[in-house]
Amino acid sequence: MTADLVTFGETMLRLSPPRGSRLETTETLRFSTAGAESNVAIAASRLGVDTTWISKLPDSALGRRVVTDIRQHGVAPEIVWTDQHRQGAYYLEHGGEPRGTSVVYDRSDAAVTTATPEELPTDTVEEAAYYYTSGITPALSDQLRETTRVLLETAQSAGTTTVFDLNYRTKLWTPTEARATLESLFPYIDVLVVAERDARNVLGLDGDASAIATALDDQHGFETVLVTRGDEGVLALSDGRVYEQGAFETETFDPIGTGDAFVGGYLASRIRGDPLTTALEQGAATAALKRTLDGDLAVVTQQEVDRVREQSSGGISR
Repeated sequence: MTADLVTFGETMLRLSPPRGSRLETTETLRFSTAGAESNVAIAASRLGVDTTWISKLPDSALGRRVVTDIRQHGVAPEIVWTDQHRQGAYYLEHGGEPRGTSVVYDRSDAAVTTATPEELPTDTVEEAAYYYTSGITPALSDQLRETTRVLLETAQSAGTTTVFDLNYRTKLWTPTEARATLESLFPYIDVLVVAERDARNVLGLDGDASAIATALDDQHGFETVLVTRGDEGVLALSDGRVYEQGAFETETFDPIGTGDAFVGGYLASRIRGDPLTTALEQGAATAALKRTLDGDLAVVTQQEVDRVREQSSGGISR
């Protein structure tokens, strides 16, 4: 079956001690899954989209655990299994101020870092309506830099709309390294999602969100640019028009995965054929709901998203 949305990238196991506990003293850890591309796939699937997630995993209990978690949310995994390499993980310790939340990654030699275009199901990418990946993927290995480029080029050549979230991570590479690689991918990207801070720190752009979106469009000719601004919402530039969508008020229980929830909600709406303004509103509502949930995943329903959208969104179109 042809998927509406195909995503490709790493999914890790997230292990967290109970809130208020430290990693160095806890006797229990909560297992869950986490990865930008699978997070987006799950959010979109929960909102009615036929979604496939592509990756490479170790043929082990931990690799199978990842697939089990993703399947339970309606996403169809297409996996290259290997008896070499390992399953990546990260440890997250929640903490309020002044301690803050800390993350420890354990993802070296993960199976996905060796994934080549030849072993991945590129026909699935070519047949999809939308293809999504993020800047985390090419940051993981030299091989994945090439694989990311080939899959984006393959999708775009087949008429699949390509969507890319810059998703810069300081623990993976420097801004200089990231900029060189990411800008080389821009010719194969139709829809770019970028945090305002990353546009400044990684791409070297100045001005407000509107100026950043305009500069990116002028330089690279994207179909749509989405500049996310945290609590200030998102600004979009498409067909020469600027749109702004405010963030919905929410009580934050766990902010991790909020950006992925926004993208998943936005894409689910666009895949349904909704106008850009509706998609921005749905993305913002999905992100608000995610912040009320523990873990990286937006385990939401369309009915919940619609109820949030009925509130005053603060959206402005101009």
